[in-house]
Amino acid sequence: MSDLFLLGFGKGGWGGLLLQGAVMTLAVTLAALIIGAVLGALIAWAKLSRSLPANLLGECYTVVFRGVPELLIIYLCYFGGSSLLSGIFHISGVAGFVGIPPFVAGALGVGLICAAYQAEVYRGAYLAVSKGEIEAAVAIGMPRLLRLRRILIPQIMRFSLPGLNNVWQMSLKDSALVSVTGLAEIMRTTDVAARTSREYFLFYVAGATLYLMLTAVSNQVVEKAESVTDKAFKPRTEEA
Repeated sequence: MSDLFLLGFGKGGWGGLLLQGAVMTLAVTLAALIIGAVLGALIAWAKLSRSLPANLLGECYTVVFRGVPELLIIYLCYFGGSSLLSGIFHISGVAGFVGIPPFVAGALGVGLICAAYQAEVYRGAYLAVSKGEIEAAVAIGMPRLLRLRRILIPQIMRFSLPGLNNVWQMSLKDSALVSVTGLAEIMRTTDVAARTSREYFLFYVAGATLYLMLTAVSNQVVEKAESVTDKAFKPRTEEA
């Protein structure tokens, strides 16, 4: 009964704070995914480019951000970024410490990691697009931007969905590392609740349950999206 009270939403219960932590986890992960999508698309373009410098730059990015521990990158964004920002302000004559907000640092750190994996997903999806469709579009004189909008982007997104689902799940778990910045997401909230109440098993299981619930819902959403895109492209495949 006391366990239910601690997990409740009344006075003395941690249920509301745990749900707020879940919302914060979603917000950080979504922000990171958006950052990763923009950077990942640019990196994928660089890796597919015929330009050697661009190709090397894209390759270096994916090697570094997939090879360096995620926690170290978050530390660099939060502590290192705050030190760098303070140094810049000191040069400008502004005294004192200027810190990066934990949410911004966390979303940026996870987003930089996410971009390295999304780049590979987009690159693989681009290579999976039928070259015959692109050649046919060129043959009928379709402009490059129109080819991008009507052929490449829809099919790249279709082929990317399974890989992006994996990246989302990875980013959702990586968001737990943002707790080192003091941001009150699931991991931080459950840890504070566990230490305060000394009910470690109860609250860590509750935190794990929240992560599993977010993962399960995410899988359902992606499976639905895959089903919709498959149906949208099926008539074209049959006509071909």
